[in-house]
This record gives sequence, C-alpha cells and structure tokens, in this order.
Amino acid sequence: MPCPLCLHSGDTLYHVDRRREYHQCAQCHFVFVPPQWHLSAEEEKAEYDKHENTVDDPGYRRFLSRLSGPLLAHMSPASQCLEFGCGPGPALAAVLREHGHQVVCFDPNYFPDTRWQERQFDVITATEVIEHLADPHTELTRLWARLKPRGMLGLMSKLVLNAEAFTRWHYKNDPTHIGFFSRQSLAWLCGHLHADIEYLADDAYILHKKRLNVGS
Repeated sequence: MPCPLCLHSGDTLYHVDRRREYHQCAQCHFVFVPPQWHLSAEEEKAEYDKHENTVDDPGYRRFLSRLSGPLLAHMSPASQCLEFGCGPGPALAAVLREHGHQVVCFDPNYFPDTRWQERQFDVITATEVIEHLADPHTELTRLWARLKPRGMLGLMSKLVLNAEAFTRWHYKNDPTHIGFFSRQSLAWLCGHLHADIEYLADDAYILHKKRLNVGS
C-alpha cells in the first residue's frame, strides 16, 4: 500500500505485536498501521470519550504549555487561529483566547462545523492529533493551505526514535494511534510543504510558512 504520508509505494514490516502490524515507509520513514487494523468511526469515538482532559485542568494546561508558550511569543495581537482536532475540551483554544486571540475549534466528533475550510488563519494547532490521521498527506496539506503567509502550524505528537525503542513504546499501544512521525518524516513533510521547522520539545514543534511559498 502507498505510504499515507508521502504516497511512496515501498514499505517494510517494522513491528508486530498481539494487536496489529506496523509498517515503515522506505522514503519518508513514517511508521503506520495498515487500514485493516484501524478502528471503525464508532469504536474510535468510544475511545475518545474516555479522555478526561478539560479546559480548566491545570495539569493538561502545563502539558500544552510546551507548545502554547512559544506560539504565544511568536503571535501578533488578535491573531486568527484554528484548533484542529480539539476534542471535547478545547483547552488550547481557551489559553489562546485568554491572550486576546480569536479561535475557531474543529473536531469531527465534537465540533464538526467545517466552515473553517473557507477561511485563512495566522495559526493552526493540532495537539495529539496527527497520530490519529488515516490520511495525513491530505489532511496536513489541506491545513497548510488554510495558513496565511508566515503562518504557523503548531503540532504535538511523540516521535519514533528507533525500532528497538518502538517495541517498548507505550504510545503505540493506543488503538487510535495509527501513524507515527519521526524527525525524518517531519523533514519530508517540511520539504513537501516548503516549511521551516522549530523544535520546542521531544513532542512539540512549529512549522513556519514562508512568505514566498508557491500557493501561499
């Protein structure tokens, strides 16, 4: 099957556990779960409904601060923002609004209004989202097109280190996690989008849109 990130057709078996298989793209090094092991939409939502992250949870806000702090330092006053895949408790949107920014929330299960696709944004965030995407090539390209010149795409997702560490990695055990980025696959994504990347932590990074991008 083609890689869901770069669409290259060459992959190898990366790991097998009692739940499912994991393959790795030979070109961009993206690790992914083939579709036959994906949950149904109903099963996936049932897993999301178990999450207990709330807008006012101080621990969750601290977790998000690895991205929100640097983003806020970069942002112009009253920026237009999209929190993509915000879940039932859009805490990052609350933080950005508290600093005077305007935020649209989208989540296919909890905030399904798709009118954001007709707008342009200064900042788009996707925290603990990209590992859930069945078609990251399409979704991330579409998000990038919604960014204004010099816009920022703020992402949080843990990264694959190597095959040995992957065998012990708790992150792969969530049945809704079906795609795993590494620094190599993020480098491919930046080349595809003509983006610069700023690493903030092991699981937080910002993709910066250049003013002279084709199609920006």
